[in-house]
Amino acid sequence: MKLLGVYRNQKFSPNHIGNDDAIFSLTAQALEKLGNQIRICSEDEFLKLETIPEPYIFTMARQKAVVQKLQAVENAGTVVVNSGFGIENCFRINMHTALEENNIPVPRSLVVPTTPTDDDWLEQWPDKGFWIKRGDFHAIHREDVTFVRSRQEGREMLREYARRDIPDVLISEHLAGDLVKFYGVRGTDFFFWFYPYEHNHHKYVEYEAINGKSHHHVFDEAELQRVATASAKAVGVDIYGGDAIVTKDGSFYIIDLNDWPSFAPCRQEAADAIAALLYQKFTQPVL
Repeated sequence: MKLLGVYRNQKFSPNHIGNDDAIFSLTAQALEKLGNQIRICSEDEFLKLETIPEPYIFTMARQKAVVQKLQAVENAGTVVVNSGFGIENCFRINMHTALEENNIPVPRSLVVPTTPTDDDWLEQWPDKGFWIKRGDFHAIHREDVTFVRSRQEGREMLREYARRDIPDVLISEHLAGDLVKFYGVRGTDFFFWFYPYEHNHHKYVEYEAINGKSHHHVFDEAELQRVATASAKAVGVDIYGGDAIVTKDGSFYIIDLNDWPSFAPCRQEAADAIAALLYQKFTQPVL
């Protein structure tokens, strides 16, 4: 088969540029070993393509214009993994809405406009620490996910988001518990989870001081895999990763879900699973 691979622009890989490049390259190599002919391009190069002869695309792209073009070629019959529609569903507010509508356990949250309105939305929120997260996209900068300690600090942060032309944010309660990171490839047996702070695998070191060290609360690992898979299905992606908070009583809540993460601690195994999934997607007819 002839495949087109579109890798992720560096600005969408905060502190994980090398890791994202590595998983993409390993996946491409695994696909070549299966006998496929592969052409690779960047997101910017993809936007400049006037024609795309390849009937199959695998991509880590996130640029909004690229996502729109992926959706257009999908509508025209090209098979794209992850789907451009799924990638868009992983934008923060879209993601939270999809998970909530599909009964995935998530923190109590509220969508709030960053511009002043007659309603003081933060008055509905307890005056204690909570998270404010950029609503229209993924976290690119540290400030895109911010912990604030009071409603007044929250109002100041909303003004900062407004100055950056971010129209809406997601406010989420802070949950005490262990931060767990997970990776999966839907349609395969591959699933991997770990404690990121214990492996120095997190985007921003400041978050560890807020979340605290892991206490290794006991939880049902099979249930985490089931819920993570259901979360990926809810947003419409096949190659996914995310974060969960495990509380003292063993309950867990999905706080983030991403399309095609780095898989850094389990890269080779993940690449083989991703390549197998892509081969299956590209060779089996859509029913």
